[in-house]
Amino acid sequence: MATTTSSSPASETPTTPPPATTPPADTTPPVQTLTVPVYYAADSGDGLRLTREFHTVETSLSPIAAAVHEMLAAPPADPDYATLWAPGAEVVAGEVGEGFIGVDLTGTPSLDATDSADLALQQLVYTATAAAANAGLDGSLPVRITVDGAPVERLFDAVDAAEPVGRADPLEVRQLVQINEPGEGATVSGPVDVQGEAAAFEANVLWELRRDGEVVDSGNTSTTECCTFAPFDLQLGDLEPGTYELVMSEDDPSGGEGRPPTSDSRTFTVE
Repeated sequence: MATTTSSSPASETPTTPPPATTPPADTTPPVQTLTVPVYYAADSGDGLRLTREFHTVETSLSPIAAAVHEMLAAPPADPDYATLWAPGAEVVAGEVGEGFIGVDLTGTPSLDATDSADLALQQLVYTATAAAANAGLDGSLPVRITVDGAPVERLFDAVDAAEPVGRADPLEVRQLVQINEPGEGATVSGPVDVQGEAAAFEANVLWELRRDGEVVDSGNTSTTECCTFAPFDLQLGDLEPGTYELVMSEDDPSGGEGRPPTSDSRTFTVE
C-alpha cells in the first residue's frame, strides 16, 4: 500500500512593525517675559559713571544673557545714558558657574573711546551681576568673560580679563544718585511715588520738579543711610495732568569748591 505523506503548510515568520518615528525633541528655550537691569554710562559732570535702568523684554535667553544683550544692542530709554561698547559684539550665553558668572560673547568687543575701557568692563560686570541677583542667583560672584568659548587675556586690548572680574567700588564707578521709578518716559496716574537710591552726604538728596522748563516744586528727601548707596522714597502726591521733569541731585557740602554734585533726571507724564 502506498503511503501518502502530507506536510503542514510552512509557518509564516511573524513580522514586527517598525517602531513609530519619534520627532526630535524641541530644545529651543521657551520665550519668556523678563525685566532685567541694564547698566549704561552717563556724564556726572566729573567724568563718566555707571547708571542703570530696567528693560522688559521678550526673550529665550537666560536673565543674565538677556541683560547683557540689552546692554550691547538696545538703546537706553534715558537720552542722558549711553553704552560704552561699540557695535560688533553679541552675547552667546550668560550663566552662573562654579564660583563665577560666565558671560560668553561672539564677535569683536570694541569701544568708541579707548580711555573708557576700564569703565566699559565694569559696565558688563555690573550688568551681569545685577541680572543674576535680580533672578534670585548669586550676584556677588565675579564675572568670567569668554569670546567664542575661549578665555580673554586682554579685553579691548586694554584691560586684563584673564581672571574673573569683580565689581569695582560703587562709590568710585556708579552715579551717586539713581532714580529707579518712574522709568524714563513713563505714564503714571494717581499719586506720584519716586523711588531710587543714592550715596549722599548726610543722606540728603535735593529735588526739583519742572514743567515746561519752569520749576513748579522743590525740596529735599533722605536716604535710609548716609554716604553709601541706600534707598529713598519721595512722595510727590497728586499732580496736574501733563509732562514733568524731575531732577534729583546730591547736596554739595563744599559750596562749589569740590567736584560737581551728581544728579539724575526723569521725564514722565501724569494722566
